[in-house]
Amino acid sequence: MKIVIVGDGKVGYALTEQLSREGHDITVIDQDTEVLQRLVETLDVLVIGGNGASLEVQREAEVGKSDLLIAVTTADEINLLCCILAKKLGCPNTIARVRNLEYRQQTIFLREELGLSMTINPEQSAAVEMYRLLQFPSFLKRESFVRGLVELVELKVSESSALCGKPLEQLYTVAGVKVLVCTVERGDQVFIPSGSFRLQAGDKITVTAARSSLTRLIKNLAIAKQKIRRVMLVGGSRIAVYLTQMLLAVGVEVKIIEKDPAKCRTLSDLFPQALIIQGDGSSQEVLTSEGILDTDAVVTLTDMDEENLIISMYAGDIGVPKAITKINRVEYAAMFENRGLDSIVSPKLISANEIVRYVRDMQNSGDGAIIALHRIVNGRAEALEFKASAGTRQLHVPLHQVQLRPNVLIACISRAGKVIIPGGDDCIQAGDTVVVVTLAEETIRELNDIFLPQPLHND
Repeated sequence: MKIVIVGDGKVGYALTEQLSREGHDITVIDQDTEVLQRLVETLDVLVIGGNGASLEVQREAEVGKSDLLIAVTTADEINLLCCILAKKLGCPNTIARVRNLEYRQQTIFLREELGLSMTINPEQSAAVEMYRLLQFPSFLKRESFVRGLVELVELKVSESSALCGKPLEQLYTVAGVKVLVCTVERGDQVFIPSGSFRLQAGDKITVTAARSSLTRLIKNLAIAKQKIRRVMLVGGSRIAVYLTQMLLAVGVEVKIIEKDPAKCRTLSDLFPQALIIQGDGSSQEVLTSEGILDTDAVVTLTDMDEENLIISMYAGDIGVPKAITKINRVEYAAMFENRGLDSIVSPKLISANEIVRYVRDMQNSGDGAIIALHRIVNGRAEALEFKASAGTRQLHVPLHQVQLRPNVLIACISRAGKVIIPGGDDCIQAGDTVVVVTLAEETIRELNDIFLPQPLHND
């Protein structure tokens, strides 16, 4: 497909990298010529210097002949104007990043008039992910499928874990609940494991389970952590606003440490129930005096990745039960995970994943289209949700007879509201919701892509 991306910031670059890797014809518009030059040197894309909200620039980029325009500049107004112009030029699909809550409410109301196919808010999406991690602090990462009925959670196998040394075919005996290990990250390698695969201490595993089974899973594996009642947020960013709203609504005590006096006053007006502290959250003295030792979780939300990483490492070293780290430069994630920073959230990657799912869905708008897509294991694997139809291959065939593409696993089947963690005798039926896990290089666009090609028969 021909796609135009306006804005080459953090989200724009992540999108350009992913979509160009999937073979799309990408044109990037940005006013920073140095940024565009670096982009040309690293990726095979066309670049145009200029204002993406300019009619002349959009015409030069042939937006009217494009399948999709994605506007992800730092200004909501520019993004909305880009989409309006693109629609007038004949571009059938437009996506805008809209961060201001007031604008988002208006764009939902005016979506059709504005010609918007989709809006994204990286900060709000990141806050939701952080909130979900705080609900179950034992999990390093957590994704939902099938309207919340199915969860994909990441755990770390410790030396004392009952899973250590066990083959996966014994998982039910150990866990006492029906779950399936979808991926294993061991050092630099990622595996889609078979039943004979044996887990080792230090492995990070992604497990799929019914949401109703999560509490029992934590209890049976003896990995339960104390419930989160007190949370310290370091940095009064937009994410902090969204996250504080969610935490206060369920009775969690919130303390926010922010340097900027003006931001502190705004936060204090917004959240009289929260405690707002003006101070430097990167200072150990400030953190100690504000009770970091008595908090259940620390969430680092400053504008500097390095500060967030260091504060989270310090929190882990002094025994804070849960630390969540916001980063923009995803290359830091793998570097620091081995130092105890397991729950890392990247707003730009969350947004990029949402848009990639939409693009793949555009390519296959018929039966078997993608319903949801989550990149897991630091983007090295994907979990995708599909709806099976009468056109789906291998219906009613027991899974032990189905030939899947390499590095593809059927993680879950949902049928009439019932969650099935599949075994070899289960099968896919029309109407089922199917969750599939695969390595990232195995690009899956529709459900039938998971099967090996049917052999050709000569008459």
